[in-house]
Amino acid sequence: MSMGTTGTSITPVAPPKYKRYATWGLFIALLIVCSIQTEVTPYQLIRGLPQMGILLAEMVPPDWSYFPKIWEPMVETLQIALVGTMLGGLLAIPFALLCAYNVTPNRSVAIPVRLILNLVRTVPDLLFAAIFVAVFGIGPFAGMLAILFFSFGLIAKLTFEAIESIDPGPLEAMTAVGANRVQLIVFGVIPQALPYYMSYLLYAFEVNVRAASVLGLVGAGGIGLLLDRSLGLFRYDRAAMIILLTLVIVLVIDYASTVVRRKLL
Repeated sequence: MSMGTTGTSITPVAPPKYKRYATWGLFIALLIVCSIQTEVTPYQLIRGLPQMGILLAEMVPPDWSYFPKIWEPMVETLQIALVGTMLGGLLAIPFALLCAYNVTPNRSVAIPVRLILNLVRTVPDLLFAAIFVAVFGIGPFAGMLAILFFSFGLIAKLTFEAIESIDPGPLEAMTAVGANRVQLIVFGVIPQALPYYMSYLLYAFEVNVRAASVLGLVGAGGIGLLLDRSLGLFRYDRAAMIILLTLVIVLVIDYASTVVRRKLL
């Protein structure tokens, strides 16, 4: 501790070295144990490298003539991701408001809604897709519903956390002049949280384009159906064409959404 002319300042003390060594030792030990029990070891990787090389060799060159047949399913994949993301994002708004303690101070309401969100986020999108395929049959509708629930859980979680971190000053000022709950939300909460919400919506769309490309593996429509068929027929050159097209579209969406998010924030 050092004394100054303007007061007392406390010099931060670094934690003892043995604590850092113990933490790293525990982390490495857990990593080794988990790797051994799951057989995720360098030996497994080295043993699989020759087969990986054979698979990559069969993908080159891609079957460029297959492009006209995969364009329409790829557009369907984008449509599934777009509709599911937008509907899930809209559904997330009221739930995010109900979860935020600074908007809904009544814990008997906020806590059950948070439990619902935790339950939705526990179920992976592939499981959602498999459930909806069993209910509604094979097709894009099941994939859209899977994307909807996944987007709902993700966006609602991130949005209510953003709402809880907004500046409380405007809310306190509005409350002091007699604003009701609706006015607080419309004029105090939404203007501050909207840029973050739009950023999360764009991020969810990026993730969902990738997810929608895979949901077809369980029959949920989109390009995944053709990918599964190509892999099942050992047409790895066609699978490479699908992967390349998906990569290009994802990169374009990622760049565009990054530019938009920077402008919003």
